[in-house]
Amino acid sequence: MIVFLKAIALGIVEGVTEFLPISSTGHLVLVEDWLELGLGEAFAKAFSVAIQLPAILAVVLYFWRMLFPFGKGVSERNATFMLYAKIIVAVLPAIVLGVLFDDLIESYLLYPLPVALALLIGGIVLIWIESRHGRERCTSLAEMGFPMAFYIGFFQCLAMLPGTSRSAATIIGAMLLGASRPVAAEFSFFLAIPTMLGATTVTLYKHGGHFTSLQWAVLAVGSAVSFLVAYASIAFLMRFIQSHDFKPFGYYRIALALIVLAAYLLG
Repeated sequence: MIVFLKAIALGIVEGVTEFLPISSTGHLVLVEDWLELGLGEAFAKAFSVAIQLPAILAVVLYFWRMLFPFGKGVSERNATFMLYAKIIVAVLPAIVLGVLFDDLIESYLLYPLPVALALLIGGIVLIWIESRHGRERCTSLAEMGFPMAFYIGFFQCLAMLPGTSRSAATIIGAMLLGASRPVAAEFSFFLAIPTMLGATTVTLYKHGGHFTSLQWAVLAVGSAVSFLVAYASIAFLMRFIQSHDFKPFGYYRIALALIVLAAYLLG
């Protein structure tokens, strides 16, 4: 029973943090350090990646009208297919670098100290970019060109470092390249679909065949919670950015990083 309560807690953490620029992987690493599932280290790592898949389903459901190409006029349908093409272009850098460095990162960086440093640096950069955010050259996804999408894909690769935040990296990158805040957030959501789907597939391929029935049940519970909370988080962020910037998330990252570093230094 306790392990299912832990899975619920981790599902909540994943759902809340996945699409906010505060790093879901970083939070899961920190929480799992204190809230171990007790079902083996390999399963814990697989769990933290696999429960991202329901969060992806939440994106698809929330933006269904934008992502589903059929039942639209010709121009709208073509715009949807163009969006797909931009997402494919943007995900290419992550595919290449993910294959090259996934095992290395999993072995050496999924620990509280590297996560805290990434949270701290990312928070400072997030506040800095909001302070200097200049003219917006791209105020809709239709205005985003393929070069911009490709460059955003390279920014996403920074999120391979736990604690950086995939959403923060892509949002910051998009804004630096001239995208408006809503466009940066939306493209970050859409880019998450193939990126996290690929990461989850690789993880389940590596470890899924070895899961016990209990482990699958725990994963199912965590996934259900992750989906529901992620949907609410997406809705919250899309409303929030209509009248706020991302600075509060930067301050939160810095505060959390300092707490973790203090705890680490104090043993």
